[in-house]
Amino acid sequence: MPVPRHLRARPGRLRELAEHIEEATGLRVQILGGSLVMSPTPRGKHAGTVRKLRAQIDASVREGLAAYEVSSIALPDDPDDYVTPDLVVLPIEWDEDDAWLADPGDVALAVEVISQSEKSRDISQKNDWYAVAGVRTLLVLDPRHGTWALHTSPERGAYQDVLRGKYGEDIPLPEPLSLVLATDRLPVYSPGER
Repeated sequence: MPVPRHLRARPGRLRELAEHIEEATGLRVQILGGSLVMSPTPRGKHAGTVRKLRAQIDASVREGLAAYEVSSIALPDDPDDYVTPDLVVLPIEWDEDDAWLADPGDVALAVEVISQSEKSRDISQKNDWYAVAGVRTLLVLDPRHGTWALHTSPERGAYQDVLRGKYGEDIPLPEPLSLVLATDRLPVYSPGER
């Protein structure tokens, strides 16, 4: 896919380039630490994990908050650096917002479901991005191994607290959510699935 000359990667033009790539290919494009990161459309088990979590959150979330898919979060002071988590819990006012980048301070929870092909380094970089942005709670689910990690208390670009568990163990979400997510029915990728 040729990229138009006026959209070549240059400082201040990454967002335009990302939008062009998304439109031309259907890939999900994020700008993470100044680099374009492209992801294919999630597979069924990936999407099923998000659907099952969203159903639990929608049924129990406190008034004034709602779960959203396909909503991006901006790095403070840099609209050309953003991520699009698999699921994000924001104030319900997001329904009426004209912006496309949510403020990380408004995020009650960001959820990332690891894809079968993701590398450990990429996962670590993305976790660090959320901490630098100040997202208060990040839940990372790993269907490759049937495990989860709940990251809280971001300070100085790193999460200070991480609670780890495996599928079958409940995930206790802190304020402002104060609810428990069940993991016993979340799908696990088949061995060798690509």
